[in-house]
Amino acid sequence: MRTTFAILLVAAIGVLAGCSASRKNRAVAGEYSAEAVAEQQSPEAKVPDVAPFGNVALAGKPEGDEATAHVWDFRDATTWLLGDLSLAMLNNPPHYEWYQKGYAAYQPDQGVMAGLMELGKDNLTITIVLGTWCPDSRREVPHFIKMTDLWGFPHERIKFIGVDINKIAPLADYPQLAIERVPTFIFYVNNIEKGRIIEVPVTSLEQDTKNILEGN
Repeated sequence: MRTTFAILLVAAIGVLAGCSASRKNRAVAGEYSAEAVAEQQSPEAKVPDVAPFGNVALAGKPEGDEATAHVWDFRDATTWLLGDLSLAMLNNPPHYEWYQKGYAAYQPDQGVMAGLMELGKDNLTITIVLGTWCPDSRREVPHFIKMTDLWGFPHERIKFIGVDINKIAPLADYPQLAIERVPTFIFYVNNIEKGRIIEVPVTSLEQDTKNILEGN
């Protein structure tokens, strides 16, 4: 009985753990907290502490029809995308399934989107820092891109950076971003940071985006 209870307790703790110990959004003017969201377990200890730099997804993995039927373990470092990424890389195996499924499923609030349409975006750029091993990233990034597409925001003004489980990316200028949790969506107006959505939105991706751009 004690053994069974201990196993159930460990499992419950694992389910509650997400891509980090806490979740919050940050605007330049200050910080505010988000409600905790139950998530899948973070990568297990068997995953290397530091992933090999470079994009080695599909190394030694199934291809073609075999890849479609394969159940991917995104804790496996060979699936991680690191450094500068393109949106096209998320539309290829092994990531296209979660990306396309999340993109299709998300329906932004139309009222909020109407408000976003009224905001200027000519001087706006966005950097998205994500971990393909992270359930939060695999959920929020497709939703965010769906939102920006409906908004009419151009893909060429969105920069994607992939990190390993230590939140490290093989880019010389990466440390200045001070990333602690993923995904992190950073908004720049005239190359000056306006605010961030960190890990999960406080309200919704579209509402938090609108709040940041309006200075709220």
